[in-house]
Amino acid sequence: MAELTSKQRAQLRGLANSIDTILIIGKDGIGDNLVKQADDALEARELIKGKVLENSLMSAREAAEALAPLTRSEVVQVIGTKFVLYRPSHKKDKKDKIVLVESKGKKRS
Repeated sequence: MAELTSKQRAQLRGLANSIDTILIIGKDGIGDNLVKQADDALEARELIKGKVLENSLMSAREAAEALAPLTRSEVVQVIGTKFVLYRPSHKKDKKDKIVLVESKGKKRS
């Protein structure tokens, strides 16, 4: 997946404001179960928000950066104990997909 542009990141941050936190990382850290849960959620929603509990041994930044390659997603933002991941879905209908703003370098056809 291509690196997100700052405009695309800003767009996704705006969309993430209205979604609920569905991924919780506790003292057990990131296990297979959590990776599967994140993977399934990304396929269904494309954009997910996670939270790292205080008893976790990793920061939100560490958790997001560890989870992103495992789920083939991009870290959109990390604020405090929360983080947002994005991955375009391959199964969703076109009308339900998040349409990212075009990057400036490309010409529209």
